[in-house]
Amino acid sequence: MIRHARPRLRFWIVAFAMLALAFPIQIAHAVQPDEVLADGVLEARARSISHGLRCLVCQNQSIDDSDAPLARDLRLLVRERLVAGESDAQVMEFVVARFGDFVLLKPPFKGSTVLLWIAPLLILGGGTLLIVRQFKSQKAQGAAAALSPEEERVLADLMQTTEPAASDGLDTAR
Repeated sequence: MIRHARPRLRFWIVAFAMLALAFPIQIAHAVQPDEVLADGVLEARARSISHGLRCLVCQNQSIDDSDAPLARDLRLLVRERLVAGESDAQVMEFVVARFGDFVLLKPPFKGSTVLLWIAPLLILGGGTLLIVRQFKSQKAQGAAAALSPEEERVLADLMQTTEPAASDGLDTAR
């Protein structure tokens, strides 16, 4: 009973440690104290905008989560534009006009981004097609490798003549 409890305990300790290590990664933000606006409403708008903008260096993080110098520059640019009185849409339009749709973490569906939206489906379809072809080729090879009736008879004769003598209780396979 105790033997079975130890692996479970190890499993839960490892699972807890992995969760504990994963949470700080999700919570961390790269916004520095000198970047934060004094006006809480403007700061909330800046955070909202920066969560939708991709770091052009990291490419898989928002500028709010990235420590890259370019991400900092973009965060400051967003805050400058907000302090100047621009709306959220105007700030986003300015950044997109300057850097293109690539800067958006959720780019719009249009002619220039169709491949970006369809690529996962193409990859999934291609992978499925490859798997199906692989199974079909294995099945065809398996059918070709079937024994003829003559080969089956020879194999059966060989198996009967080479059967080991009755076991006397000694294990000689070791």
